[in-house]
Amino acid sequence: MPRVHIPAPARDLTGGEVELELEATSVRRLIGALDERFPGFADRVLEDGELKPGLRVAVDGHVSAMGLLAQLEPGSQVHFLLAIGGG
Repeated sequence: MPRVHIPAPARDLTGGEVELELEATSVRRLIGALDERFPGFADRVLEDGELKPGLRVAVDGHVSAMGLLAQLEPGSQVHFLLAIGGG
């Protein structure tokens, strides 16, 4: 099963869990599974059905241009990344 690393701003929903394994074949389905298990998770990462601005998803160490459509393998590692601003 894919392993997802929960971003710090959503850990209050997961009871502090940092990493979970969930059955999913795409990032969209993974978010759905997380939201089913932890209601409100999708609201933390989605806006109008897409990833929130400034949020990216990395699958197996690579930021995916596919976003929610990125396919997952049973051993995939998924990270939600917040944009870092500076200047």
